[in-house]
Amino acid sequence: MSYQELTYTELPVRARQAIESFVPPDALVAERLERFADVRPRPEDRDGDTEELDGAVFTHHFVDVPGDHETIRWHYAETGTGEPVVFLHGMPDSWFLWHHQMAALSGSYRCIAIDLKGYGQSEKERGDYRAAGAAGQLVALLDAIGVDRFTLVTHDRGTVQGDHIAAAHPTRISHYVRGEQHLHHFHPDLAPQDDLLAEAPWNGLMADPKRFVVWAYTVLGNRPVADEDMRRIIQEYSYPGITHAVPRSIMTSTFRKEWIERRGDLIPRWRCPVTLIQGWDSRTQPREFFADPGRYLPHAARVEIRYVTGGHFWPVESPDETSTILREALGH
Repeated sequence: MSYQELTYTELPVRARQAIESFVPPDALVAERLERFADVRPRPEDRDGDTEELDGAVFTHHFVDVPGDHETIRWHYAETGTGEPVVFLHGMPDSWFLWHHQMAALSGSYRCIAIDLKGYGQSEKERGDYRAAGAAGQLVALLDAIGVDRFTLVTHDRGTVQGDHIAAAHPTRISHYVRGEQHLHHFHPDLAPQDDLLAEAPWNGLMADPKRFVVWAYTVLGNRPVADEDMRRIIQEYSYPGITHAVPRSIMTSTFRKEWIERRGDLIPRWRCPVTLIQGWDSRTQPREFFADPGRYLPHAARVEIRYVTGGHFWPVESPDETSTILREALGH
């Protein structure tokens, strides 16, 4: 499908009003930033380190897998036993975005959350940061740790890579639980952050990781996030090298180009059941754009849409509700 064949979907009035004030007032960001003024970077984990979160024991792992140059070092956290469920986060997050849901599912599933390339404690050197390239390298990591068939749960920029994984490895994905990313419908007014993020190395948007995290959660969030979660989210985005590595993936494409590729190439190759999860009040992902999703995923084994109370960051805005929805989706 060429770009000439695609037309933008006009924004509903409600969605237009929600996106008009995209950039928050500096005073509001400063007020929220002051709340976390004392947050300091945390030491990097070591392979085999454990910690307890929500009553579940999480183990940190580091694995070197063939990739850019010679190897890519991946960091992931794991808890639970059973069928594998692989979690991919978005921006400005890390594996920690999913810790509430992983703990809730750990009694029945082997939950694996990976720091995307450039994020958290994973690789930050130069290399292939294209969505397709990074997705292929993620699959190589899963091969290395013995994960063959799995449920894939994604959010935001992790979904961009997840779309490629679901298309390239249809027999390995038992269920694709897909969150907070454009699907069939798109309008460029919904992506004002595209230019901001691509210019981050020059406009200073990410120069202060703490400020960037608070800014992003102020822009896209809708419900309060627990202070202890926000503190850890800030820490996970403050490891050395992140502010230089993360923009590389944004600069490889545009949100519009990703949408064209998704519509023309990726969606037609999805074969597994697909559950879409979106924030009811997501500012950049209007709920109206996800009505009747089965029309747009004709080859998927089954399609459903579930909405979570909150905005873009619903795994931490509404953690219990998100866990319930995930448990129900995986129980099908």
